Amino acid sequence: MSEKTDIDILDISTLSLNLPTTTSEPQSEVPPHRSHDPANNTKRSDPFQFGSRYLLPDDDPYEFNAWDHVEPSAADLAYFQSQLAAQRASPVASFDKNRFNTNPEKWWNRFYTNNTANFFKDRKWLQQEFPVLKVVTEKDAGRRRILEIGAGAGNTCFPILRGNENPELLVYACDYSSKAVQLIREAEAYDDRYVKAEVWDVTSHELPAGLEENNVDVVLMIFVFSALHPSQWRQAVKNVWRILKPGGEVCFRDYGRGDLAQVRMRKGRWMQENFYIRGDGTRVYFFSQDELKGIWGDVATGEETDGQDGEGLGQGKLRDEIPDINDSVTAASSSDTNHSKDQLKETPFEILSLGVDRRLLVNRQKQLKMFRCWMQGRFRKPSP
Repeated sequence: MSEKTDIDILDISTLSLNLPTTTSEPQSEVPPHRSHDPANNTKRSDPFQFGSRYLLPDDDPYEFNAWDHVEPSAADLAYFQSQLAAQRASPVASFDKNRFNTNPEKWWNRFYTNNTANFFKDRKWLQQEFPVLKVVTEKDAGRRRILEIGAGAGNTCFPILRGNENPELLVYACDYSSKAVQLIREAEAYDDRYVKAEVWDVTSHELPAGLEENNVDVVLMIFVFSALHPSQWRQAVKNVWRILKPGGEVCFRDYGRGDLAQVRMRKGRWMQENFYIRGDGTRVYFFSQDELKGIWGDVATGEETDGQDGEGLGQGKLRDEIPDINDSVTAASSSDTNHSKDQLKETPFEILSLGVDRRLLVNRQKQLKMFRCWMQGRFRKPSP
């Protein structure tokens, strides 16, 4: 919503001043995030800026293609529940469930074979959403190490390196898909002085090649935790704990419960509650905020995520901020709570921030509403 500026009007009728006649240019009262003028809207920003267009009661939802932080209505939630009921009634066959869970990297290899590096968009918003990435890439930052887990085709590590000014930075780009690692190594931007691409499964009992315990400043987990089976979460978190230095930070973003991708899941895709198999054979889980609080551990006095982005929370608008961890664990479902309590005992990260990022996308021609939901957080390994 635009802010109106109060202007004090001075009565100059009693003053004898020879003022030149000037014509002031009219000022636009339409803020960029509500402007349709190509010369004055957020589409001109790079990266694209979300986080400030709120749907007000008098707004026409079909005026723009997207609105930020829109909560689904009661009718939308009822539709979501009906979709979930239909999905549960038609689960994945037991044979297929075992096939997809036994060798998940096989399906990701197929995915990256069918989708080349040009298929993916670079994540230009990273430093805006995760300020620690700006810190470690500054000129005088010294020896710094970043581990990206689930590096895919390099659309996170390469944007970081393009903005890097630190000659002592090294990025480890790891993925359990050998095809994804191959795409990174074959990329024109690949320089093994600053990036090392390795095949590694975050749920294994070994650390990535070249990395030791307490060796990494930042761990990036962008849409990767959701690809793991819930039984694998504990080992993944343990490995992240082992690799991070005390005071090191996890930058996390993944799918939230009720996201459009979950609502649209067809019959025969449901494997267990909130866990699905996509049409290409890859797995995906949709998280709740309480669930993530329990998985990652303790809560610290948080600070809001900074900046704006094309996929992130935007302008530091952290929605649904975290309450006390004990309340959140109590509120979680029984299965979530079992995972959470065990996790808290073993690897309690400090949760610096954890928010729910909601976006309403609309098809103006067909008058359709589509709700997106993501989880974004920053977790820190405590110092001794």
